[in-house]
Amino acid sequence: MRKFSLMILILLMTTLFLAACASNKDAPAKVVEDYLNALVTKDADRLSTLSCGDWEDDALLELDSFQAVTTQLEDLACEQTGTDGDTALVLCKGKIIATYDNEDQELDLSVRTYQVVQEGGEWLVCGTR
Repeated sequence: MRKFSLMILILLMTTLFLAACASNKDAPAKVVEDYLNALVTKDADRLSTLSCGDWEDDALLELDSFQAVTTQLEDLACEQTGTDGDTALVLCKGKIIATYDNEDQELDLSVRTYQVVQEGGEWLVCGTR
């Protein structure tokens, strides 16, 4: 009985450890999705909190470019595709649809790789490639 309890405890700890690792790997992709949602909803405060200090001005400039159009996200899905030193690289699928005067322009999200870094214990968008 004691061995069985020990095995269950080890299995539970292993499962929790693997789940924590998986969620940490998904965190950079999630922050990019949140960033893109803040961009299309034109939430400057949220966009700023999701951007690193070096990228915040660029993020707000990008937001300014969408002020005169209606925006929406379509088929958004992001995933971490690798790392470059301490930087997580995130690639998204889907598009931003910007509408002005009943004319749609589709911006393909797969042409940019987002750079995500940890700053102050949080994952933050810090540029694109």
